[in-house]
Amino acid sequence: MTKPLTTNLTKPPSPPPYRSLKLRTPHGPLVRVRDPEAVELTGPVFGVTDVTPLDGDLTRQHTGDPIGERITVTGRVRDRQGRPVRGQLVELWQTNAAGRYAHRRDQHPAPLDPNFTGCGRCLTDDDGTYAFTTIRPGAYAWRNHDNAWRPAHLHFSFFGTAFTQRLVTQMYFPGDPLLALDPVLHSVTDEVARARLVAAYDHDLSVPEWSLGYRWDVVLDGPSATLFEDGEAR
Repeated sequence: MTKPLTTNLTKPPSPPPYRSLKLRTPHGPLVRVRDPEAVELTGPVFGVTDVTPLDGDLTRQHTGDPIGERITVTGRVRDRQGRPVRGQLVELWQTNAAGRYAHRRDQHPAPLDPNFTGCGRCLTDDDGTYAFTTIRPGAYAWRNHDNAWRPAHLHFSFFGTAFTQRLVTQMYFPGDPLLALDPVLHSVTDEVARARLVAAYDHDLSVPEWSLGYRWDVVLDGPSATLFEDGEAR
């Protein structure tokens, strides 16, 4: 008698939990603000003259060339109706190509790059488009769980039309094998929303002999909103 064929279709293990979510969860009642509009008035004001083209090119902020793969990242910032958000302050921060932040609290045993600080900013144009030239960040070890590595990612901040509308999130790179193992990315439980955090390689954005191009569009609110880095819409 021939035995039936069997297959071992076990479900891949889920990423371990993101421990910092417990620390970010409020444990007390919300504080009522007497005058919500006054809170917005205390936020910073950014004019066109405050942001220069050099701020958006992280590869030209020092006298020497940074080490690593040069990339161009661009996209459109829109609202829920698909309208461009003009004059939007966009901030970016990241590790260098070795996976280390230029910050005194980062003690990851990877080299610092004296020609790369890892911070930039720009303003969206009339079409809601932002653009950065930078270095592809490296993966780095963290202590969330055993043998934990963060995939390559860029931190983004979008201020909206007021300081209290600020969206802080992360952009990931396509094809990274660490994506399936990252609890930060998987704190976004909806697969479609999680996929929106991964940029797309766009060969038309690549500059010959200079940089590879990635496109990452952002929606600030509504059903198609780009989610906050803890998996919540803002």
